[in-house]
Amino acid sequence: RGMDLSMADPTVVQNAWDNPYTVPNYRVSGYEGPVALPLGFWRSVGASQNGFFQESAMDELAFAAGADPLEFRLANLKHEPSRGVLERVRDMSRWGRRLEKGHGLGVAYYLSFGVPTAEVFEVAVTPAGIRLVGIWAAVDVGIALDPGNIEAQVQGGIVYGITAAMFGEITVEGGKVQQSNFHDYEMLRINQCPPIEVAVLEQGPRIRGIGEPGTPPAAPALANAIFSATGERIRELPLKHAVNCI
Repeated sequence: RGMDLSMADPTVVQNAWDNPYTVPNYRVSGYEGPVALPLGFWRSVGASQNGFFQESAMDELAFAAGADPLEFRLANLKHEPSRGVLERVRDMSRWGRRLEKGHGLGVAYYLSFGVPTAEVFEVAVTPAGIRLVGIWAAVDVGIALDPGNIEAQVQGGIVYGITAAMFGEITVEGGKVQQSNFHDYEMLRINQCPPIEVAVLEQGPRIRGIGEPGTPPAAPALANAIFSATGERIRELPLKHAVNCI
């Protein structure tokens, strides 16, 4: 559908061009920059950064329009399975409820690998930094052969996404990567991870895989929740350069 497969790395625009928002005259172009170091794939590949770009922009558009972020997305989606996952996380998270002082809710939606996924994050501002309070996710896999395994895959994908959003950074000094293992490349720890509730829907036309779709919405949902709680819009990752995530 218009994706240029002659590119050396087509994942640059992965899932950025086929999300079903009803935006007129929509075009996606990808540009590769020079690569100084060899790179490898990771969970959700190009959909990860493209989900952050898209859903950060959608949140800013909703704010500029004075619209509710979740309802704004619904108003611009005609794809029923996608609307279904957004409506489900709206209900699961009790979107629109009165929040405690210093709390914020953020939403993100992304269609990757044929699986519409919506996530809502709740965060709290504490004296030590931003704390995750709760996460709600809904996915539509068409046919759910093993709901328990699907739940685990979505939770794992979200943890990967949160880790990248909060901490994920590779730095180079003197031509050498500085990080060597988990003592200097942080991962989300169990005491930092809130309850993650997952709903598995089956409205899609065919069975789909679930190993990766949980990851792309995580970073924008978290950043949007931080904006809701603090009024600070973060446009760069990792978030640790803007806020302290605990």
